[in-house]
Amino acid sequence: MSLHPPATRSKESLPDGLVVFVKRECPTCELVAPVLRELAKGSALTVYSQDDPGFPEDLEVGDDTSLEASWRNEIEAVPTLLRVEGGVEQERAIGWHRGEWEALSGRSGLGPGLPELRPGCGSLSVDPEFATKLELQFGDSKLVSRRIELARLEDEIEAMYDRGWSDGLPLVPPTEQRVIAMLEGTTRSPDEIVADIPPDLVPCTVEKVAINAVMAGCRPEYLPVVLAAVEAACTDTFNMHGLLATTMSSGPVMIVNGPIRKRLGMNSEMNALGQGHRANATIGRALQLVVRNVGGGRPGEVDRAVFGHPGKLGFCIAENEEDSPWPSLASDLGAEPGKDMVTLFPGEGPRTIVDQLSREPESLARSLAETLRGIYHPKAIIAFDAILIVGPEHARVFREAGWSKDQLEARLHELCQIPSEDLVRGAGGMAEGMPQKAPVETLPKFRPDGIHIMHCGGFAGLFSVVIPGWVGGDIGSTITMKEIGS
Repeated sequence: MSLHPPATRSKESLPDGLVVFVKRECPTCELVAPVLRELAKGSALTVYSQDDPGFPEDLEVGDDTSLEASWRNEIEAVPTLLRVEGGVEQERAIGWHRGEWEALSGRSGLGPGLPELRPGCGSLSVDPEFATKLELQFGDSKLVSRRIELARLEDEIEAMYDRGWSDGLPLVPPTEQRVIAMLEGTTRSPDEIVADIPPDLVPCTVEKVAINAVMAGCRPEYLPVVLAAVEAACTDTFNMHGLLATTMSSGPVMIVNGPIRKRLGMNSEMNALGQGHRANATIGRALQLVVRNVGGGRPGEVDRAVFGHPGKLGFCIAENEEDSPWPSLASDLGAEPGKDMVTLFPGEGPRTIVDQLSREPESLARSLAETLRGIYHPKAIIAFDAILIVGPEHARVFREAGWSKDQLEARLHELCQIPSEDLVRGAGGMAEGMPQKAPVETLPKFRPDGIHIMHCGGFAGLFSVVIPGWVGGDIGSTITMKEIGS
């Protein structure tokens, strides 16, 4: 279903009287052909045929095989009968319904041998095979991005590699038709500025986002999620420029909450962080392509990551809210229930936590905390946030024990207090560490709001996952949430 409002269509002035749109391939149009001949005898009748200027026979027929008249007059089904006065449509009847046709035409006794009503067929002007082409050909809003002409023997896929647009994987060629179709996924105007994309701070329109969404392999209905993610990435709080320039491995991790997850077919269960699901893979990829192709954030240039990680191709997770024992991540961050939200987190690659034996929440919390304590370095404290994804089998342990998310989070913070003597340089035989012992017994691994808990994954295996974050707070990047619009 198209979300985009109908393009501004400059309707051609129709002739006064009755106007009907038909096509030969429509059985209902064949059925009403005698009625049309009857109407033509005593009324001004104009017939437009979408597929055969010779149909109906014995009538003067307007050739609408270009479908321009049907498109401009927003004909959704045939037959459609219009009554026109002064070149302006006054009313219409769709399909065949004797009573409606008689009321509209002012004629009684139409089609006495026909059924009382018969639904029509879809207009060719709204057929997916033609609709986008017609929008491109006749629509008032045209794409303004620069066209790239390819040589006759130039391969489209290789050409996009050669021009530096690719993230290393093949791209979908962003033809005009595909971009127009992508823009049907949003109500926003193609020329609306979404954000200034770092690092070059280039103003990026909805059209530019749509182009990169096409290249990423998105469907049009994914576009609102991509737009919200681009807006979130370009805030001061998320600091996309800093995340690009760091030599650490982190990149944007996208978490989607709300009913839109189901509408788009996003995966939040088996292999929730892996391959195999178009929405997850392409939405995350589209954000990265916007940063690369519009903002100039290319590896080896402003992107200075020493290692990076595979998720920098695109890292998009849908939370399994329905099976979670707790409120969603979006709710934790202040979203209203039922709202579609996208959250960006500056994350490293995921690390699996294995605990096959714990059946009590305290034991399991200790296993989770021990892994959390070691992210980046056992002596790295306070600077790095983390997302903890509690898998379904681990979540069941906490659910059955009645532990709330707040209770688990509080306990993890307690367990992640590290003795200050273990943090100094040389402790544990490691040169890394603080230059001197702090004047307190323990120091926290995380900031007070630095552990973010969510739920997804498959229902087989007692596993959870931690995604370490980049430097948090004012000097780094903070988890950032944005409502998904239309």
